[in-house]
Amino acid sequence: MVDLNADVGESFGRWTLGDDAALMPHLTSANVACGFHAGDPITLRRTCELAVGYGVVIGAQVGYRDLAGFGRRFIDVPADELTADVLYQLGALDGLARAVGGAIGYLKPHGALFHAVTTHEEQARAVVTAVVEHGGLPVLGLPGSLFLTLAEEAGLPVVPEGYADRGYRPDGSLVPRSEAGAVLTDPEEVAAQAVRLAEAGTVRSLCVHGDSPGAPRLAAAVRAALAEADVAVAPFA
Repeated sequence: MVDLNADVGESFGRWTLGDDAALMPHLTSANVACGFHAGDPITLRRTCELAVGYGVVIGAQVGYRDLAGFGRRFIDVPADELTADVLYQLGALDGLARAVGGAIGYLKPHGALFHAVTTHEEQARAVVTAVVEHGGLPVLGLPGSLFLTLAEEAGLPVVPEGYADRGYRPDGSLVPRSEAGAVLTDPEEVAAQAVRLAEAGTVRSLCVHGDSPGAPRLAAAVRAALAEADVAVAPFA
């Protein structure tokens, strides 16, 4: 069994990113932006309402305070400040989710923060501390990352995640977006990678990026391929 998630709620004001309405029906979990790297309050509320309507689990996708850079630039934030930033984002999204009949069910770091906490101990501990202080949630992360190790040590449920639409290096790390082959856009290629990752048994959740070209089509291809491979798809939270 595997979960299928995507990054959603990333539009801001009059700027639209992705097609959340078309993407949501294919998902079991939704990584909803929390307003720091993307999203504004009304967008996030509507995204949560959309997820609730489809029975999709809402996850808080927390990031650096970096709207201009879409959260994809590393920021050397002091640990106590990062913990407070994550708590702020968790509280904001949970409030919006509860207003429409939902609640946040897990946390996933976004972009540069996701990559930082795989090896950056101070920032990884800061994010884990925020989740614990919030009351505890499952967390998504890269298999074998320091973030998941520290989260598990803190008693949090951990969920190793794979990417259906991102290129991988031989060591299991992701190809940087600045390099060729970083983002996969062919539905057949994305679906085949999703099945390989699911059947390998090293991940419990698969991600399709909401801002990838044709994301709804990619997610639909992944669902179809997983069904054909007899891989059950269900939320982990």
